[in-house]
Amino acid sequence: MDRKTVGLIANIAKPGAAELVKVIRAELLRTETVCVLESLTASLIGEVSEDSVRSLARRCDLLICLGGDGTLLQMVHESGFPLPPILGVNAGTLGFLTGVGPAEFTRVWSQVIADEAVLSARTLLAVEVLRGGELFHSDYSLNEVVLSRGERSRLIRLHVEIDGVALTEYNADGLIVATPTGSTAYSLSAGGPLLAPDSGVFVITPICPHVLTNRSVIVNDAASITMHSSSLQHGVCLTSDGRDAQFLDPGDIVRIRRAPEVLRLVFPADLSFFEVLRLKFKWSGTAV
Repeated sequence: MDRKTVGLIANIAKPGAAELVKVIRAELLRTETVCVLESLTASLIGEVSEDSVRSLARRCDLLICLGGDGTLLQMVHESGFPLPPILGVNAGTLGFLTGVGPAEFTRVWSQVIADEAVLSARTLLAVEVLRGGELFHSDYSLNEVVLSRGERSRLIRLHVEIDGVALTEYNADGLIVATPTGSTAYSLSAGGPLLAPDSGVFVITPICPHVLTNRSVIVNDAASITMHSSSLQHGVCLTSDGRDAQFLDPGDIVRIRRAPEVLRLVFPADLSFFEVLRLKFKWSGTAV
């Protein structure tokens, strides 16, 4: 890594976060790396900083996120784009996005310095809501976009097209469109498949479908996915990565495509996605 200005952002609610911030910053300074603390992270160790997550994303060459997968996901949405590469340090157990444990930081940081760490490019979803033919709402997601019944107790009907060709009409509690990164999150709990980060596809997974033959469908990530409620239903809501819901009106059209931006995550050179799967799901590789 030629330029060495690193932003450090911590989840201050994590036990032991203050001590870990001190340890990581000491290692960065030892390797002559400029370390800039986010304001809440600085206050955690009794220092003062005026930098927000967004400002660090603009001025730093790399961000270090201390917390868990949820912390990293929140940081991405607070930052906006463009974003520098992100190294996630998990303060708990191994995560899918934060693949470095506190005890491994020094070893992995030496890989980063030597340009030996792995840079994993993660596809993002760009979602648009068209109302009356005009753009009403837009957002992006790292994990998934979900259309759901919100507070309604009834199923919703969603008509889905892929590149302008009708796929089917889902009668379900909702529908998930997930990236490979998001395939290990909500989509997985709804019965969707696991996808490798570089698989180049999206997965459409219904939530509790009324018709049992409605199963997950995998489409190329170059495809354009459009959805709309096929009846005059109110209360259908859209969420991106589980954040604040956007309630839709009857007739709204939701269009989901691959975003032009990508998220670059830093992982140890000796840690593969499939090893993370094995560790997270405690797969033994045996029949017992």
